[in-house]
Amino acid sequence: MRKPHRLPLRAALVVLALLAVPAIAGPLPGTVAPAAAATSERSPGGDIRARVEAVPGMRVAAEKPAAPGYRFFELAYRQPVDHRHPARGTFEQRLTLLHRSAGQPMVLYTSGYDLVASPDFRSEPTELVDGNQIVTEQRFFGTSRPDPVDWSKLDIWQAANDHHRLIEALKPLYGGPWISTGVSKGGMASVYHRRFYPHDVSGTVVYSAPDNVDDGDDSAYDTFLASVGTPACRATLEAVQREALLRRDEMVARYEEWAAGEGRTFTVIGDADRAYELAVLRAVPMYWQYGDPLCTGVPDPTASTEELYTWLDRTSGLANYTDATLTPLTPYFYQLGTQLGYPQYSTPHLTGLLRHPGIQDVRTYVSREIPLRFQPHAMADIDRWVRKEGSQLLFVYGQNDAATAERFRLGPGSRDARIHIAPDTNHRARIASLDPEDAAHATATVRRWAGQSRRHPAE
Repeated sequence: MRKPHRLPLRAALVVLALLAVPAIAGPLPGTVAPAAAATSERSPGGDIRARVEAVPGMRVAAEKPAAPGYRFFELAYRQPVDHRHPARGTFEQRLTLLHRSAGQPMVLYTSGYDLVASPDFRSEPTELVDGNQIVTEQRFFGTSRPDPVDWSKLDIWQAANDHHRLIEALKPLYGGPWISTGVSKGGMASVYHRRFYPHDVSGTVVYSAPDNVDDGDDSAYDTFLASVGTPACRATLEAVQREALLRRDEMVARYEEWAAGEGRTFTVIGDADRAYELAVLRAVPMYWQYGDPLCTGVPDPTASTEELYTWLDRTSGLANYTDATLTPLTPYFYQLGTQLGYPQYSTPHLTGLLRHPGIQDVRTYVSREIPLRFQPHAMADIDRWVRKEGSQLLFVYGQNDAATAERFRLGPGSRDARIHIAPDTNHRARIASLDPEDAAHATATVRRWAGQSRRHPAE
């Protein structure tokens, strides 16, 4: 039995969904005083490790070998569970620090999920400014969670305060310009942080981040999927989707056999048939996140069941719909169901082939024991801020990525802000993917924010 392919979580389950924001901005009564308040006077000079360890609430978990000219630290920073009531408990937020020089710019990279950074990872802005870099794990992901978990404290405002406290704690050590950045959900989180604390950083580079202002209207995604790529490619994808459901019984049997052999279960979604149907429904949008406009590698609908099964597994990641993958992602789906929103795609070409009405709803991914109460005005608040007050924002999207369907949009109040679309590119779009003129503009913008008015001497 072929083993179902497990895509990286950010690739397989990055849903083109978006968040929502509490209406209160800025510091609140009772917010924890920045841990850095006394640090600048008491921090020892010299060794960066000693200076980091002197930051109240900061713990150096490990220092690991890094490339010449860098030092790499795994850190944990104690954060309040509730920034409105800081005395009601804390947790340790994991992060990493790639230290270049205290005089160089600092780049804050928000993963949006758990922490996966290694000493070799440098985000594109970090490379452009030859800077230091912090990578954060989002609250309630990985080990950055309180025990017990109070899900009501997982929201955009609380996460923005995590980043605000962290920046204030480390700015006395890194006094140069700060730039924030993130990809997809991490990019969205970077925007939300700026909405509540617009002056924490000098600029923000946002990659492939959707802006789901109205969670009840997913028509932009359907319109996008009806026009992306070539007509022949779109027709092939729809035909393969239909064929995968026409052969459902055989395919699900293979899926169940694999799951039994691997000890995989389907408690969260319900059973293998439900998980399979969901994987088929997500296959087309997932294809456009990482596929190409010519459908290279997409099998013909007349292909063997083995070929269809392999393609579906490679594209949608069948292992990702099992408990072993979904349970650690509960914080993600909780955010989708309370603030971020979650698209449900229209599939008229699959009429008569679907067995599980409502399977696309985000509740499918979250235990019934966890309440989901959606805040419909949260994302509208973010969108309004970007258009009326957002400044020093650089958005990068891929032309073929469905995230582009509901991208952030600028408005009359946006200042020093720009949106770039990388041609013939998907969810992996970067500044380097842009047309030369746009890439030059974006690069110059990032370096200007970093206080580097000229090109880097190494170039």
